[in-house]
Amino acid sequence: MKKTAASKKSAAADRASTTEEAPATEEAPAARKSAAAKKAATAKKSPAKKAATAKKAPAKKAPAKKAAPLKRQAPAKKPAVVPKKATAAVKGVAPAKTVAPKPPCGESRTALVRRARRINRELAEVYPYAHPELDFENPFQLVVATVLSAQTTDLRVNQTTPALFAKYPTPEDLAAAVPEEVEEILRPTGFFRAKTKSVIGLSKALTEDFGGEVPGRLEDLVKLPGVGRKTAFVVLGNAFGRPGITVDTHFQRLVRRWRWTEETDPDKIEAAVGALFPKSDWTDLSHHVIWHGRRICHARKPACGACPIAPLCPAYGEGETDPEKAKKLLKYEKGGFPGQRLKPPQAYLDAGGKPAPPLGAG
Repeated sequence: MKKTAASKKSAAADRASTTEEAPATEEAPAARKSAAAKKAATAKKSPAKKAATAKKAPAKKAPAKKAAPLKRQAPAKKPAVVPKKATAAVKGVAPAKTVAPKPPCGESRTALVRRARRINRELAEVYPYAHPELDFENPFQLVVATVLSAQTTDLRVNQTTPALFAKYPTPEDLAAAVPEEVEEILRPTGFFRAKTKSVIGLSKALTEDFGGEVPGRLEDLVKLPGVGRKTAFVVLGNAFGRPGITVDTHFQRLVRRWRWTEETDPDKIEAAVGALFPKSDWTDLSHHVIWHGRRICHARKPACGACPIAPLCPAYGEGETDPEKAKKLLKYEKGGFPGQRLKPPQAYLDAGGKPAPPLGAG
């Protein structure tokens, strides 16, 4: 009986131990599974990290490949050299500003207006005595002289008109003239037959339609034979004090060199340039530009080295840039030669200008 009870106790103890150990046995697989899951997660993360590292690796190298050398090279750019002694050949002109002449690529409208007006101010200082270079004493003489100036110089016209006006002082006189006699007087100006027809024709129109007086309106002037907008504005600006832009060959050449406009038609040039300036500046602007074109900014070989507005000119370098060589290219009073008028204004004479010699004087 005692053994039986002891064996029962032993069996019960064995069951209890078995029952207590069972949960431990079940927990072991769970722990293994969780450990395996962690390893799998770690394994998945590690390729991602490697990939991220692989992707990031070039990014770290990228800054080294950036244009660091370009930043170091930037200071190496040399500033454009301002023409030396640009105003050396022009008396009474301040030295050229230290502004390098750059092409106005992408120049804004505001910048263009400012540059154009500054050029005009500079030229006004160089040519304070600028005036129409045709000799005249009244509107009739001016309109006739302007018609005659086509395809020739103002100097040649000024040397020719004294004889013409001495013989035909009024529109009525010239309207009644014998064409052959007028042709002989006008022969030195070239195209004398066509010019004779024009001046006699406009004299008849003045006599018949305007009572022998030159009209002071653009629409009336352009109706006269041989008178276009250019001639009309010369007369309006200089005989009547009404602003106008004179678009002659010098004016056309210079405003395109300065890139004020790319137009080639005179009427379009007039409109484009006129929009850059107040109307009150138009007549003097015309004188400044034309004077500069005749004296310094020539058609074939501009005297760039003697130009007072070289720092503002996009075309700087098209002509002679050496100051000494450029000085030899200057014409009229800038080069020591007489101007184009036989009877210039007193202001021009006071500034040192010399009157032109009469025809046949050498």
